[in-house]
Amino acid sequence: MEFISKINVLPKVPEKLSRLPELSKNLWWTWNYDAQEIFERIDEELWVGVNRNPVLFLKKVSQKKLNEAAENKAIVSLYSQVIEKFDEYMKAENTWFKSTHREYKGGEFAYFCAEYGLHESFPNYSGGLGVLAGDHLKSSSDLGIPLVAVGLLYKQGYFEQRINSEGWQEAIFNPYDFDNFPVVPVKDEDGNELFVTVEMDNRKVYAKIWKLQVGRINLIYLDTDIPQNDPEDRMITYQLYGGDQEMRIRQEILLGIGGVRALRAIGYNPSVWHMNEGHSAFLGLERIREFVQEQGLTFREAVQAAKASAVFTTHTPVPAGHDAFPFHLMDRYFKNYWPQLKASRREFLDLGAEIRPDGSELFSMTTLALNLSSRANGVSKLHGEVSRDLAKDIWKGLEAVEVPITHVTNGVHATTWISKELQDLFTNYLGRDWHEKIDDPDLWKKIDNIPDEELWNVRKYLKKKLISFIHERTKLQRMRHGETVEQLEEIEEILDPNALTIGFARRFATYKRATLIFKDLDRLKKILNNPERPVQLIFAGKAHPADKPGQELIKRIYEISRMPEFKDKIVFIENYDMNVARHLVAGVDIWLNNPRRPREASGTSGQKAGMNGSPNFSVLDGWWVEGYNGKNGWAIGDERDYTDLELQDRIDSVSIYNTLEKEIVPLYYDHNEELGVSREWIKIMKESIISVTSFFNTHRMLKEYTQKLYMTAAELGEKFVKDNFEITRRFANWVELLERNWDSIRIKVLSNVNEDVVYATGGKIEVKAEIYLPGIGPDSVLTQIVLAKLEDNKVVSLKSFDMKLVKEVNKDTYLYEGEFEVDERGQYGWNVRVVPYNPIMPYQHYLIGFVKYPQ
Repeated sequence: MEFISKINVLPKVPEKLSRLPELSKNLWWTWNYDAQEIFERIDEELWVGVNRNPVLFLKKVSQKKLNEAAENKAIVSLYSQVIEKFDEYMKAENTWFKSTHREYKGGEFAYFCAEYGLHESFPNYSGGLGVLAGDHLKSSSDLGIPLVAVGLLYKQGYFEQRINSEGWQEAIFNPYDFDNFPVVPVKDEDGNELFVTVEMDNRKVYAKIWKLQVGRINLIYLDTDIPQNDPEDRMITYQLYGGDQEMRIRQEILLGIGGVRALRAIGYNPSVWHMNEGHSAFLGLERIREFVQEQGLTFREAVQAAKASAVFTTHTPVPAGHDAFPFHLMDRYFKNYWPQLKASRREFLDLGAEIRPDGSELFSMTTLALNLSSRANGVSKLHGEVSRDLAKDIWKGLEAVEVPITHVTNGVHATTWISKELQDLFTNYLGRDWHEKIDDPDLWKKIDNIPDEELWNVRKYLKKKLISFIHERTKLQRMRHGETVEQLEEIEEILDPNALTIGFARRFATYKRATLIFKDLDRLKKILNNPERPVQLIFAGKAHPADKPGQELIKRIYEISRMPEFKDKIVFIENYDMNVARHLVAGVDIWLNNPRRPREASGTSGQKAGMNGSPNFSVLDGWWVEGYNGKNGWAIGDERDYTDLELQDRIDSVSIYNTLEKEIVPLYYDHNEELGVSREWIKIMKESIISVTSFFNTHRMLKEYTQKLYMTAAELGEKFVKDNFEITRRFANWVELLERNWDSIRIKVLSNVNEDVVYATGGKIEVKAEIYLPGIGPDSVLTQIVLAKLEDNKVVSLKSFDMKLVKEVNKDTYLYEGEFEVDERGQYGWNVRVVPYNPIMPYQHYLIGFVKYPQ
C-alpha cells in the first residue's frame, strides 16, 4: 500500500493547560520543581521514560491523560500557580542588575562556551565546564544580567556510557532530533530562517542559527548539519570534543567567528565579549576584522579596540590542557583571513604564538585569548595562582605574582542542585524568599534553627531514594548483561541505607585519582566490612572515548565491586549525567574528592554536595582550599605540592584511611539513641550547608563577574570606541612607539648595595639609576625599584616603588632616584626596571611583553 503523504498527529493541550508548550520551551522549568511536578503528575511513567523532557513529553502523552489532567483541580491549581510565578519572573523589573546598575545603557554581555549543561534531557554537554556554563546562564537570568550566550548545537552531543560485563566503558553516540528539544530556529522579519557562513579551507560552510531560552537569557546555537553543506562540513557539529585536531579547529572557527556573525545577524551589539575557556578565542579575530573592514581601523588599532571590551576565563591548570594548533594548520584555515585584518602572516600568528620547550612554535588559543582580552581570571584562588605561573612566559619580565590574571571562584546554581525536599525544609525555616538571598551569609545562619530530627529525616529519605535509584539502574545494566533471575534478585541487597555512604563522581581523568582509595585493599576491606560500623562506596563518571588510562580506572573499580569481599559495598553507576549527579550529591553522607593537587582548577560537584548537607572529604585543591574551615568537612593531606607522584599518592591514601578510621566513621556511628545519628555529625552537616551555600553559589559568582570584569570591560570598551575611536588611535600609536624603541632602552644601576646585608625593618635603602630612553622619553614609562620576597628561591610576593626623575644627564638619558624599605625579616631580591605608563591603561601590566631590566 502506498501513502499519498504522512502526517504527525499530536495531542492537543486543553485550554486549562494551554501554556504548557510555552513552559516546555523555556528552561526556567529546570530549576523550578513545581513546574516539573505538573508534567510528572500528568503521567509519571512517561515523564521518567522521556528523561524528563517536557517537549518530547507533550508529543507522546496520551490525549486521555491530558484531558484527565485538565479536570484535576489539584493539577490545574498547581499549573496556575506556576504560570503566575513564571510570568512574574519574566516580567520583573526590580532585578539585581537593574537596581544596582540603573545607569547602564550599553549592550549585552556576550558569553561564548563550547558546551552548556542545562538539564539531562538536553545532552549538549560533557561535564564540569558545561554544567558551570549552564549555571552561569541560570544565575544571569535570576539576577537580570543582560547576557546573551553562544554555543554549538551538537547532533550527537556527548556519548552515552555503557559498562559491559567485563567493566569496559562503551561509548554510544545517538543522533538527536532537534524537534524534540526546546530549541527553535531563529528567523528574520520575513519569517525566513537565519544562517551565517564562515570560510574553511577555501570553501564556505553554512550554519543554521537556533535559539534556546534559559529564563530571561537567550542561548544562540550554531548547527552545520544542514543540506547546504558537504557531508564533511555537516559533521562539524556532530560530536562534542570528538574528532581530531583538524575537527577541533573547525569547531572553534565556527564557535568564535561564526558566533560573532550569528549575533550580528540577529541584531545584537554586545558591549562585552566573554570567552569562557580558549575554545572561543577566534571571536577576537572576527572583531578585529569588523573594526578593520567596517570602521576603517588599522590592524594595530583594531587589536586594541577588540581587547578593551573582552574578558577571558581559563579553566585549565596544566599546559597540556590548552588547545594549540600547528602553524601549517593555521595557514591552511586562515591564509585568506589575515589579509582581511590588514595584517601580515607574522603579525597574525604573533597574536597566539607560543614557543614550546623544544623551540617549536604553536598557535595557542589561551595565548590568543590573553592577548585579546583586557581582563582575565582563573576559577578559584589557587587556580588563579597556578594560572599566573602558567602565563608568566607570556608576560615576559614579570614574576608570576604580578601577572594580571585574577580569580572568580566558581559556584553552582543553588535551586538547580539543592534537592526539592531540602528546599521545602529551607522554605519552612528560612522564609519563602530564601532563594532570592542565596548569597546572604546571615540568611544561612538560620539553618541552625532547623531541628536536628527534621534535617536528619530528610537526609535519610534522600539516601533511600538514591539507593532505590541505583537499584533500578543496576537492574537495567545487569539485564543487558544477561544475568540470571537469582543474580537480579540480589540487586536489592546492594547498599545498606543505614551504612555510612561515600560518593565519588566526576570525569575519569587520571589526575583525579579515582582509584586512590583502593591503594591498600586489605585496609579498605576492614573499613568497609566492619559489622558494627559499615561503610560503602558509590562511583560514577565517564572517561573520554580516547582516554584509555581513564577507562582502565573504570574497569578496575568495576572489577573490585564484583569481588566477594566488596560485594554490595561498592557500586559503579553507568552513564553519569545531571540526573545521576542530583541523586548522588543529595543522597550520600560524604563527598570524596582526591585530585592530584594542584591540578583541580575548581571543581563544583563538592559544592553541590555541601549544599545538600553531604560534607566534603577532599584534597585541599580547587575550591576546597577556600571552602574548608575545619568544621564543615575533612581535608585529605595538606597544602603541599609534590614532584614525586608516587609519594604523593601514598601520603594521600594513608590520610584517607586514617581520617576514615579515626574521625569520620567513629563520629558517624556515635549514635544518639533518640536521633539515630550523632549530634556532632548533624552539626557538621549544618555547617556544610551554611558555609558552602552562602558563598559557593553562582549568584555571588555572577555578581563578581559583573562588578570585577563585565562592567570594567564595558566601560573601557566604550572609552575606546568613543569619538570615532580617538583614544584607540592614540593608544595604538603609542604602543607602536614602544614597540619600535623598547629594545633600545638601557638601565644602569648606580647604587652599590651589598646583597649579603640583612636590613632591619624600617631601614630605607636609596637607589639611583640612569635610564636610556631613545624615542620614548620619560613621560611614557615608570621607573621602579622592585622588591621580591623569596622562599626557597621562589618569589612569593613583590612590591614596586616608583622612582623620581631627577634630570636629563645626556641626550635621552635620565637620572632617577628612589628608595625602598623592608617590612619584615626574610630573604629578598631587588632590582630596577622600566614599565610602560599611559593614563589610558586600566592597570599597570595591561600591555603584554613590555618590561625592561638591566642587561
